[in-house]
Amino acid sequence: MTLEMFLITAVKIGLVLFIILTAVAYLTYMERRVLAFIQVRLGPNRVGPFGLLQPLADGIKFIFKEDVIPNDVTRFIYILAPITALIPALMTFAVIPFGDRLEIFGKDISLYVTGFNVSLLFVFAMTSLGVYGIVLAGWSSNSKYSLFGGLRSSAQMISYELALSLSIVGVLIQVGSLDLVKIVEAQSGWYGMQWNVWAFQPLGFLLFFIAVLAETNRVPFDLPEAETELVGGFHTEYSSLKFAMFFMAEYAAMITASSMATVLFFGGWNGPGASADTWWAPLLGLLYFAIKVFAFLFVYIWIRGTLPRFRYDQLMDFGWKLLLPLAIFNIVFTATWKFLFHYYDLAQYLPGWMSGK
Repeated sequence: MTLEMFLITAVKIGLVLFIILTAVAYLTYMERRVLAFIQVRLGPNRVGPFGLLQPLADGIKFIFKEDVIPNDVTRFIYILAPITALIPALMTFAVIPFGDRLEIFGKDISLYVTGFNVSLLFVFAMTSLGVYGIVLAGWSSNSKYSLFGGLRSSAQMISYELALSLSIVGVLIQVGSLDLVKIVEAQSGWYGMQWNVWAFQPLGFLLFFIAVLAETNRVPFDLPEAETELVGGFHTEYSSLKFAMFFMAEYAAMITASSMATVLFFGGWNGPGASADTWWAPLLGLLYFAIKVFAFLFVYIWIRGTLPRFRYDQLMDFGWKLLLPLAIFNIVFTATWKFLFHYYDLAQYLPGWMSGK
């Protein structure tokens, strides 16, 4: 790697981390304001204009708050757990393509940190590591309540990780690549009608979205944090900045899930004018990507303000008895369609947006 490439990559990493951490902070503000609107109350509105400095005030509070570590914890693992939860959640953004390529000072720069031909597997590997932070937090706290929360989380993650992985196989069958950039490029054209969510993967998207709700411990699947019955779940014994790191990891995972839904099913940066041969087209694509991610995050919050929490037996039955069979059915249907499409040359009978022309 040349010095120039190293500097460009370092700047990309710094920008992505700054944007993501800022987005995580203001996602908490957005959630509190939207839930307040749904529940007909005000929400944070005192710190700064319209309460916009509330995330900054919360961050300062967490940094300077007394860090209480119980005597009976396994200290090294106890401190390591929130780090183990947060770092993989941030590492996924290294391969997520936010936009196409942009020319800056004569240099052709891709709007993502790095890319390789199995970047989708990298995202799944990083997101699956997040459960270790939760399990280690529950075990190292030496508290029954925390341990129960961690164990429930591991069972939930394993159950829904399978449905989550199978839900995207239909996309991989259609595109034929594990490269996220190629998956986005395969959905270009026809003003969004080529997006995978319309091109025979609506069931795959529905399964994916439900599974990522469970993977990110969001309502109605927030059993690991079931404060009504487990005090505070896996993070009962945590305080100060370590407590905040768990929630930073959760909100970063929400942004990751929304970004992946955008990339896999909704065309990524594709949209009207984003493929034009102009200097501002990549910036327009970046705007489209941000709008789609914001829409998914809003739905996350909307669901939290609408649905009740599952019982644990309902959560397991839903994952194993409904989502998993539907995910397998979606794979069989997509593979059968792909075979018939090529074997009988069905493209000649379909509209252009469905045949890929």
